[in-house]
Amino acid sequence: MAHESETVAEARRQMEICNACRYCEGYCAVFPAMAMRRSFAEADLTHLANLCHGCKGCYHACQYAPPHAFGINIPATFAELRTEGYARHAWPAPMGRLFERNGTIVSLLAALGVAVTLILVAALQDPAVLYSAQTGVGAFFRIIPYWLMVSLATLTFGYGVFAMAMGARNYWRETGGMGGAFAPAPAADAAVDILTMRNLGGGGHGCNDLDEGFAMRRRWLHQALMYGFLLCFAATTTGAIYHHIFGWKSPHAFLSLPVQFGTWGGVLMMIGAAGLMQVKVVTDPGPVSRKVLGGEFAMLALLFLIAATGLLLLAIRHTGAMGVMLAIHLGLVFAFFVVMPYSKMVHGVYRGIALLRNAREKRAMKPAAASG
Repeated sequence: MAHESETVAEARRQMEICNACRYCEGYCAVFPAMAMRRSFAEADLTHLANLCHGCKGCYHACQYAPPHAFGINIPATFAELRTEGYARHAWPAPMGRLFERNGTIVSLLAALGVAVTLILVAALQDPAVLYSAQTGVGAFFRIIPYWLMVSLATLTFGYGVFAMAMGARNYWRETGGMGGAFAPAPAADAAVDILTMRNLGGGGHGCNDLDEGFAMRRRWLHQALMYGFLLCFAATTTGAIYHHIFGWKSPHAFLSLPVQFGTWGGVLMMIGAAGLMQVKVVTDPGPVSRKVLGGEFAMLALLFLIAATGLLLLAIRHTGAMGVMLAIHLGLVFAFFVVMPYSKMVHGVYRGIALLRNAREKRAMKPAAASG
């Protein structure tokens, strides 16, 4: 049996105290799920940590929070436990060490992605083309050859998705509770939780971002970032459909679907990323783990820069600055794909699995309660 970390032992200690108290049972998904258990194996603690959305309501309500001798601080402890889980489940396994210096790694890979893309473009392209205005059909591909753009995108995105899928498989196997046939009702429950981010509402009043006061701001900012990201993905998807099915090559008209999806997606991503960074700066430091802040700031900054350079590219796409901006934007995107499996982005996958498991457990408890 592998030696468990100090974080796991501390999380178990706190959960045992919380399970005896149960004052926070109505605050979020964590505490009803906790109450279903009499003991807390590492897999159960990992599951509960991924159910936690960091609303901090339990911290401000807890009579045993610091400076009490019990020192109950579920949001900070679970944040560290999640990060340990991300590293443990990472694929390939040695890459899990990247989570230890996640902020530095994200920054370095972003810079490397931009540098490599700029160098490749400069090496393959005539400066007269690179620094002159390109307009009309296929303008982007006159700057960066289609084969190069597709090759880099396929390699980086394919690697990122595969590595995340393998990490999700590892998490799935470790945490258990996912056996049995697929049931649509729990899946629908989990989907609603994911799409609405209901648990970022705490017990219904919102998160405690600054102090014990409730606010929905963090929930709205997360939704802006998530739906902005999905709109940008929709922009890429519709652009590919335009290109391969209809033969309509970029750059597309401003009112076309790819451009509209990308524009509004970029605006929402910038609002969400900038807002969440600001919240992290002004929030009460008590329920926050400083160990995870560097990586979270770096990923939010990378997402903000991807959105910002995408919008700048749209604004200057008919000028001589388009070539360099296109290379910078794509370099940041390619770097994001590579670092995605070793960043905070994996929390979306693991939290989705945790919400699905929680929905199944809640539905399994209802017949038992009814028969009792």
